[in-house]
Amino acid sequence: MTEAKNVLGTDLEVCCTSPMTGYYRDGYCNTGGQDFGMHVVCAQVTEEFLEFTKSRGNDLSTAFPEYNFPGLRPGDRWCLCAARWQEAMEAGYAPPVVLEATHARALEVCSLEDLRKYGFSAS
Repeated sequence: MTEAKNVLGTDLEVCCTSPMTGYYRDGYCNTGGQDFGMHVVCAQVTEEFLEFTKSRGNDLSTAFPEYNFPGLRPGDRWCLCAARWQEAMEAGYAPPVVLEATHARALEVCSLEDLRKYGFSAS
Protein backbone atom coordinates (compact mmCIF):
# COMPACT_ATOMS: atom_id res chain seq x y z
CA MET A 1 0.00 0.00 0.00
CA THR A 2 0.95 3.63 -0.30
CA GLU A 3 0.74 6.67 1.96
CA ALA A 4 0.83 9.10 -0.96
CA LYS A 5 -2.03 11.50 -1.59
CA ASN A 6 -3.94 12.16 -4.79
CA VAL A 7 -4.90 15.52 -6.29
CA LEU A 8 -8.11 15.47 -4.22
CA GLY A 9 -6.14 15.19 -0.97
CA THR A 10 -7.19 11.61 -0.19
CA ASP A 11 -5.14 8.41 -0.28
CA LEU A 12 -3.70 7.63 -3.70
CA GLU A 13 -5.63 4.79 -5.32
CA VAL A 14 -4.32 2.20 -7.75
CA CYS A 15 -4.28 3.32 -11.38
CA CYS A 16 -3.94 0.01 -13.20
CA THR A 17 -2.46 -3.46 -12.74
CA SER A 18 -3.24 -4.79 -16.23
CA PRO A 19 -1.10 -3.53 -17.79
CA MET A 20 1.01 -2.95 -14.69
CA THR A 21 1.70 0.76 -14.62
CA GLY A 22 3.59 3.27 -12.51
CA TYR A 23 7.20 4.32 -12.45
CA TYR A 24 7.77 1.51 -9.95
CA ARG A 25 5.47 -0.89 -11.87
CA ASP A 26 3.31 -1.37 -8.79
CA GLY A 27 0.03 -0.10 -10.25
CA TYR A 28 0.28 3.31 -8.54
CA CYS A 29 1.29 6.69 -9.99
CA ASN A 30 3.90 7.17 -7.28
CA THR A 31 7.05 9.16 -7.90
CA GLY A 32 10.47 9.54 -6.36
CA GLY A 33 13.88 11.06 -6.87
CA GLN A 34 14.77 8.92 -9.87
CA ASP A 35 11.47 9.60 -11.70
CA PHE A 36 12.62 12.63 -13.66
CA GLY A 37 9.52 12.44 -15.89
CA MET A 38 7.19 12.57 -12.88
CA HIS A 39 4.84 9.77 -14.04
CA VAL A 40 1.97 10.89 -11.82
CA VAL A 41 -1.14 11.41 -13.98
CA CYS A 42 -3.37 8.34 -14.14
CA ALA A 43 -4.98 8.54 -17.57
CA GLN A 44 -7.11 6.31 -19.74
CA VAL A 45 -5.30 6.65 -23.05
CA THR A 46 -7.11 7.37 -26.30
CA GLU A 47 -6.09 6.74 -29.90
CA GLU A 48 -5.73 10.50 -30.38
CA PHE A 49 -3.43 10.82 -27.38
CA LEU A 50 -1.31 7.84 -28.46
CA GLU A 51 -0.87 9.39 -31.92
CA PHE A 52 -0.06 12.78 -30.37
CA THR A 53 2.60 11.46 -27.99
CA LYS A 54 4.13 9.32 -30.76
CA SER A 55 4.41 12.46 -32.90
CA ARG A 56 6.37 14.02 -30.01
CA GLY A 57 8.87 11.16 -29.95
CA ASN A 58 7.32 9.01 -27.22
CA ASP A 59 5.78 5.90 -28.78
CA LEU A 60 3.53 4.35 -26.15
CA SER A 61 1.85 1.95 -28.60
CA THR A 62 4.85 -0.27 -29.27
CA ALA A 63 5.85 -2.92 -26.72
CA PHE A 64 9.38 -2.78 -25.29
CA PRO A 65 9.65 -5.94 -23.16
CA GLU A 66 13.26 -5.13 -22.21
CA TYR A 67 11.85 -2.12 -20.30
CA ASN A 68 8.86 -4.05 -18.93
CA PHE A 69 6.60 -2.00 -21.22
CA PRO A 70 3.67 -3.83 -22.88
CA GLY A 71 2.64 -1.19 -25.40
CA LEU A 72 -0.67 0.59 -24.83
CA ARG A 73 -4.01 0.39 -26.59
CA PRO A 74 -6.90 2.86 -26.38
CA GLY A 75 -8.74 2.32 -23.11
CA ASP A 76 -5.65 1.22 -21.15
CA ARG A 77 -4.86 3.17 -18.01
CA TRP A 78 -1.30 4.40 -17.58
CA CYS A 79 0.70 6.74 -15.36
CA LEU A 80 1.68 9.55 -17.69
CA CYS A 81 4.31 12.22 -17.22
CA ALA A 82 2.58 15.31 -15.91
CA ALA A 83 4.31 17.54 -18.46
CA ARG A 84 3.21 15.30 -21.37
CA TRP A 85 -0.40 15.30 -20.17
CA GLN A 86 -0.25 19.11 -19.85
CA GLU A 87 1.23 19.41 -23.34
CA ALA A 88 -1.49 17.14 -24.75
CA MET A 89 -4.18 19.13 -22.97
CA GLU A 90 -2.89 22.39 -24.42
CA ALA A 91 -2.86 20.81 -27.90
CA GLY A 92 -6.38 19.38 -27.52
CA TYR A 93 -5.41 15.70 -27.10
CA ALA A 94 -5.55 15.13 -23.34
CA PRO A 95 -6.89 11.73 -22.31
CA PRO A 96 -9.36 11.33 -19.42
CA VAL A 97 -7.86 11.34 -15.93
CA VAL A 98 -8.63 9.18 -12.88
CA LEU A 99 -8.34 11.87 -10.19
CA GLU A 100 -8.31 9.40 -7.28
CA ALA A 101 -5.26 7.69 -8.80
CA THR A 102 -3.41 10.85 -9.90
CA HIS A 103 -0.60 11.75 -7.49
CA ALA A 104 -0.74 15.14 -5.76
CA ARG A 105 2.61 16.08 -7.34
CA ALA A 106 0.76 16.45 -10.65
CA LEU A 107 -0.38 19.80 -9.27
CA GLU A 108 3.20 21.05 -9.66
CA VAL A 109 2.63 20.97 -13.43
CA CYS A 110 -1.14 20.77 -14.01
CA SER A 111 -3.95 22.76 -12.45
CA LEU A 112 -6.62 20.94 -10.48
CA GLU A 113 -9.20 22.80 -12.59
CA ASP A 114 -7.79 21.32 -15.82
CA LEU A 115 -7.47 17.84 -14.33
CA ARG A 116 -11.10 18.02 -13.14
CA LYS A 117 -12.26 18.96 -16.66
CA TYR A 118 -10.87 15.64 -17.89
CA GLY A 119 -11.57 13.67 -14.73
CA PHE A 120 -13.77 10.61 -14.38
CA SER A 121 -14.37 8.17 -11.59
CA ALA A 122 -12.64 4.81 -11.73
CA SER A 123 -15.50 3.07 -9.93
